[in-house]
Amino acid sequence: MHKNSLVTIFLVVFIDLVGFGMIIPILPYYAKSFGASATLLGVLMMCYSGMQFFFSPMWGRLSDRIGRRPVLLTCILGIAGSMVLLGFATSLFWLFAARLLAGLFGANISAATAYIADVTTPENRAKGMGMIGAAFGLGFLFGPAIGGFLSRFGFGAVAFAVAGLAFFNFLFGLFLLKEPSLSTAVRAEHRHHFDKKKWLSILSDPKTGTPIILFFLVTIGFAQMETTFALFLLARFGLDAQHAGYLLAGMAVIMVLVQGGGIGRLVKKFGETKLVWIGTSLMALGLTAASFSFHLSFFVAAMLILALGYSMTNPSLSSLASRGAAGGAQGATMGVYQSAGSLSRVLGPLLAGILFDHLGIQAPFWMASLFFIAALLMSVAKNRME
Repeated sequence: MHKNSLVTIFLVVFIDLVGFGMIIPILPYYAKSFGASATLLGVLMMCYSGMQFFFSPMWGRLSDRIGRRPVLLTCILGIAGSMVLLGFATSLFWLFAARLLAGLFGANISAATAYIADVTTPENRAKGMGMIGAAFGLGFLFGPAIGGFLSRFGFGAVAFAVAGLAFFNFLFGLFLLKEPSLSTAVRAEHRHHFDKKKWLSILSDPKTGTPIILFFLVTIGFAQMETTFALFLLARFGLDAQHAGYLLAGMAVIMVLVQGGGIGRLVKKFGETKLVWIGTSLMALGLTAASFSFHLSFFVAAMLILALGYSMTNPSLSSLASRGAAGGAQGATMGVYQSAGSLSRVLGPLLAGILFDHLGIQAPFWMASLFFIAALLMSVAKNRME
């Protein structure tokens, strides 16, 4: 059952994330079609991430009581509804309403990770959790390309396509996703719970606190790029959502290749800490170069360098945080790690939108590069102190 359950939950999460990826390249253009400024776009993206951040614990607690399967199915159906609302949006108000609803029901990854904990043994749990990462990578590989292509038929058409995909996902899960036969108490043990003292102890320990802070800095920078990427493409090169989707898919190819196969060999050769140094340097270099690009081919090359750096940095920081965790605290440590990323995705988009509107189209890229450099300097300083 465990193997079949893992394959099923992987497909459920993968289909969910393909739909999420389809929305990424069109959302800035959709918002702009209703007269939204970059600041309002940042708020729009912040609302989605904020709803995920605040409601993930609620869905997790509910899944402890009534089971993972009904929560996952409810969230998938809710996402389908939010996409229908997005497709019918006639103003910024309805765009915000649709994204708030999507964020509320999009907080189902906590239930999905708890499901994996339910159906895996402790020694196989890390491998199982890696499937969530693989689903993210593949979802962001196919989603933006599909969304970009469908944008030729209108932004609403993309949203309706995602709604259809979500409804298919609901039917798939309804018939094939099985509920693990565990008691409420055991389900609760398999999910990360917020504990203020535990959070403080994890963050104050350099072995875990440093990679978590570095992840926060890197992610807040990356979120700024994601928020204004399409707006920059439109302002500098006059490119539409279709081109944005294809370029994002190209970046995802780099990330999947490195994180899916190359990262193991790179870690053996350089170690995680040096990969963080190399990765953050490449990210700062790539994004700074992209900001000064006036030829599209140069911009594409710069963004691929950024993707290469991110694909080195992200798994390395995750590995450092996991390996630094005290015995029995790995689940809690990774919970704090992911929460830091969620918080950065709330703050990053708002900062990017304000900078874009008030300091120019290059400003978010420059600020993001400063966050990458800060992460590099902090990592180097921490290594020298050891």
